Amino acid sequence: MLRKQYQNILQDLKKKMVLLAGPRQVGKTWLAKEICKEFQHAIYLNYDNLSDRKIIKQANWLEKTDLIVLDELHKMPKWKNYLKGIYDAKPKHLHLLVTGSARIDIMRRVGDSLAGRYFMHHLLPFSPAELSDSHSHFATDLDRLMVRGGFPEPFLADSDIDAKRWRQQYIDSILRTDIFDLNNVQNLRAIQLVFELLRGRVGSPISYTSIAEDAGIAPNTVKKYISLFEALFIIFRVTPYARNIARSLAKEPKIYFFDTGLVNGDDGVKFENLIALCLLKHVYAKNDYLGENWVLHCLRTKDGREVDFALAKDNKIDNIIEAKISDGEPSKALIWFQEKYKFPATQVVKELRHEHKVRNVSIIRASTFLQELYL
Repeated sequence: MLRKQYQNILQDLKKKMVLLAGPRQVGKTWLAKEICKEFQHAIYLNYDNLSDRKIIKQANWLEKTDLIVLDELHKMPKWKNYLKGIYDAKPKHLHLLVTGSARIDIMRRVGDSLAGRYFMHHLLPFSPAELSDSHSHFATDLDRLMVRGGFPEPFLADSDIDAKRWRQQYIDSILRTDIFDLNNVQNLRAIQLVFELLRGRVGSPISYTSIAEDAGIAPNTVKKYISLFEALFIIFRVTPYARNIARSLAKEPKIYFFDTGLVNGDDGVKFENLIALCLLKHVYAKNDYLGENWVLHCLRTKDGREVDFALAKDNKIDNIIEAKISDGEPSKALIWFQEKYKFPATQVVKELRHEHKVRNVSIIRASTFLQELYL
């Protein structure tokens, strides 16, 4: 199945270099090689490959080359300076596509030498919106996404067993290989334990101190490990929105997994993770393709009122969202926030007989809501 980003990337390559970021095994390499077919003299180089690495360092490619794909380039020391030099000196007919399974997009947060030279794209797991656009019969199969996750191989596997076998290899590769490529972590047992603890705390406010006590390590070490998981697109944080919210709690983010199949919990927790991931994908797509400024938050006050998610544009809330498996009545917190702050409010329900509205809160089927997201 051709990913929706395909045409967008082709168009952006005509203007600037493209950085394509996303989790390991989400389909970046496959997509990049499909894009290569659109060029006459494309070359694909992976920094993990020793012979390719030599070509990359020497910038040794033919003059007629019209597309260079540089995979996992973030592992190269001073890779941003390298890219700047290549981009500034390249002939007009040469295009650059850089892919990576680490957060090459974090350069947005700091001053960097590539400013103004690239467009950022994110490739994330399948979502109902993307599957619907591709006319896939899986677009409404939320159970499949919750159990298998949206990574192409397990999602499209012949059986749940094949999906589980993939996941075991995936966990092993990220904990034993990717973590060490990014940061030389010595205590493998501790990082595995933190990983397992996070799998069981999806959707709950994260206490670094509590995890540190359970893992037998320092809270700062827990923070370091969580930052590594985030940098490798294993997890993402959803932080509380605090602007103009009385008695808001701005600390303790919630954590979700890019692979919903990694979540340990009941269907409610897995469904909440799926909603979080689809909303994040919606946010990335709006920012990447429309140049907008969206952020995914949650809402939480000191007196215990909580709403799962808040979509904010330009730091102003656009919609607050609660995820429920089968409850057709809106949560009290959702009603309270809507009435006090007049936020548009939606309760997204997996199993719902009919859509309706209660006190300005829209009660919507999850399959409908998710397919209407941007991507």
